[in-house]
Amino acid sequence: MDSNLLTKPLHQLLSAIPGLQLSPELRNVSTPITGITDDSRQVQPGGIFVAYRGVQTDGHKYIASALQRGAAVVVCESAPVLPSSGQATIVTVANGREAFAWLCAAWHNFPSRQMVLIGVTGTDGKTTTSTLIYNMLRAAPAELGYKVGLISTVNAIIGDQIFDTGLHTTTPDADEIQAYLAQMRDAGTTHCVLEVTSHGLAHYRVDGCEFDIAVVTNITHEHLDLHGSREAYRAAKARLFDNLELKIENLELANRAEFDKSKIQKRAILNADDAFSFDYLRERTTDPLTYSSQNAEGCAVRASEVHYAPDGMTIVAETPAGALTLRSAFIGDYNVANILAATSAGLALNLSPESIVAGVAATVGVPGRMERIHLGQAFTAIVDFAHTPNALESVLRALRKVTQRRLIVVFGCAGERDAQKRPMMARSAATLADVAIFTAEDPRRESLDQILHEMMAGVPQPPHATILRVHDRGDAIQTACLIAQAGDVVVACGKGHEQSLCFGTTEVPWDDREAMRVAIRRVLAMA
Repeated sequence: MDSNLLTKPLHQLLSAIPGLQLSPELRNVSTPITGITDDSRQVQPGGIFVAYRGVQTDGHKYIASALQRGAAVVVCESAPVLPSSGQATIVTVANGREAFAWLCAAWHNFPSRQMVLIGVTGTDGKTTTSTLIYNMLRAAPAELGYKVGLISTVNAIIGDQIFDTGLHTTTPDADEIQAYLAQMRDAGTTHCVLEVTSHGLAHYRVDGCEFDIAVVTNITHEHLDLHGSREAYRAAKARLFDNLELKIENLELANRAEFDKSKIQKRAILNADDAFSFDYLRERTTDPLTYSSQNAEGCAVRASEVHYAPDGMTIVAETPAGALTLRSAFIGDYNVANILAATSAGLALNLSPESIVAGVAATVGVPGRMERIHLGQAFTAIVDFAHTPNALESVLRALRKVTQRRLIVVFGCAGERDAQKRPMMARSAATLADVAIFTAEDPRRESLDQILHEMMAGVPQPPHATILRVHDRGDAIQTACLIAQAGDVVVACGKGHEQSLCFGTTEVPWDDREAMRVAIRRVLAMA
């Protein structure tokens, strides 16, 4: 049933907002609400408009417009100064984003409570780890009756349907998340894997979601433009683990069908090799399941052996279920950690060793993550999403191990985002690659020349790599392919699966994978 076709009494929805003390008047308001939105342009007569102070604009500016469109209720952080609100009800809250998330969850009758919800967060490896867990659950025996959904920064998968989750990588907004979860519930989904970004956590997009398993990959340098410091960034990630123990106040929703989760113990999955996050999160969780790709003593899941081959790797993992031999098409030490994180989640979900092994083997690729583009050229071409200092360094170190001759990397740094990482990433490329081509990656309203200048400041003198600056990203990829010879590896980093480049405020259609194909075809035509 599509819950957006229903109406709900106002007092029942408001009762879901944590900390909101309903006045006697509001407790008795049974106004039938027709919908909830934070976009004044989407307001329908009889709906709730939620206003909050955002990054780019202040939703309070649009309250008058929402009322003109027929909003019955305005939920806001400060009472508006209006000549008259007519018959509209004004409700003030401490945090509009948080209120919006809980209202959306209540509107859909809290769908996450009717399935097992696995959240995956971290700086790098979230999508790969989420996909691995998804495939492990899909590999479970048919008699268990598992139906699995996935919401990642690449797409949402509900049954046989695949939905795009946006141009740039982040967790969908709260209304979209709850709508996806409601659609999954109505389709009989028993398990959902949800990739959770720090933006999603800091902006309360997953509040109202009841997580059963929370997984962290790592917490390295990223998004300091939003969080201000690594410590604040880490604290934002920790909110996922707080959601393992929901504290619900004033909940009056009736006829709430509960999914039986009694066989799943709520567990946190922590990376013992990540010193910055491990102790911090362990102090905030109860009985975490720990993993280590460095065979750290005392970890429940650890890699005792790793064997690399041209077509992937084999991991021998020591686990509470015994030693598992995990064969994967992936390469790189960082993917060892991703596989162990997913294996730990599989064990917490009571999956059999056979399902875990089969799920790893079934995950042969993730869009835009170490994705090979081969059209018959003599060199190896790869597209990867690496857009953080740690991810770029990890990718280059992994490729260095399999590169016969030269390693050529193309990448940029996004505008209006964490500027501190620009020299850090340039330093890694200049040290680990043989040729590094600096180019555009969503410069937005910043000067591309200034971004490239800040990147150049990190290049050691003398650099190991030859450094080129090519403003146009397509030309940069073309240059890399034209200079590549047999045995070389060309990797384009930073965009992965994303489908646009942002210049100013305009999104221009773009796909690194297609740009790589175009460049390779030109090389082949010249041969």
